[in-house]
Amino acid sequence: MGLILCCWLSDRHHEKKTSPSSFFSQFSVAPPIRLAVLLDTPPVAHGNPRSQWSQTHISPNLKMCPSGVCVSRDRVEQSSDAVRAAAGVATGLHIWEVLWEARHRGSHALLGVSTRECPLQASGYTALIGGNSRSWGWELTTGQLWHDGKELGRYPGGGARERLRAPDRILLVVDADAGTLGYVVDNCFLGIAFASLPSEAELFPAVSCVWGGAKIHLSYLCGMTRDPPPLQTLSALCVCRALRTHLDSIPPAARRLLFNTITSNT
Repeated sequence: MGLILCCWLSDRHHEKKTSPSSFFSQFSVAPPIRLAVLLDTPPVAHGNPRSQWSQTHISPNLKMCPSGVCVSRDRVEQSSDAVRAAAGVATGLHIWEVLWEARHRGSHALLGVSTRECPLQASGYTALIGGNSRSWGWELTTGQLWHDGKELGRYPGGGARERLRAPDRILLVVDADAGTLGYVVDNCFLGIAFASLPSEAELFPAVSCVWGGAKIHLSYLCGMTRDPPPLQTLSALCVCRALRTHLDSIPPAARRLLFNTITSNT
């Protein structure tokens, strides 16, 4: 009964939380309960190793800032350049934030994941992330999904007819246990973009670009293990979120009683 209540409250909260002003809201789907809980989890402290780009697995045309959280591309022509994160994941559910100004993307701007076997530089303009069988990428300008060097259709919504310009901030959602990759845009979970990712290999957030001067920031937000949180914690968190959404409509006396009950049982 508690799990049913958690899922119901998660769906209700999802209806309120998505931004009606965002064009992506029409493609939003209710996140799985583990992801719904994780999206409400405070981000980890700054300086997490998973927030850094790799200093060794990076195209020579990309330069890294001293902290390792941002890369910028040199103004070179006829080159496609990629970088992957310094740390990958083989288990658990994880969320990264990627900041990449839409006006500094141009063509072949891909965001996704790769294993260790992914090329990081190529002549000409091409999709590096998604360009081989060991990488999966979303092309942020055209909305195309790329894998194994092939276009797999537009994302989100099973293939939107029109091109959707992704905003500057995008959340990358990797479920290494389930082998899936998805994205959150404007507080909207757009569903699973890729499934059947390999379970035997580490998966690394990765980007590839061709735009001179592009700057791309990476930040690890949070993650959880395969084991679900205690049901009591899930229920309390979902009830608290529902209360925050409808707080003004709850009488003060009932509000205090509800919060006292939740607090005493967690």
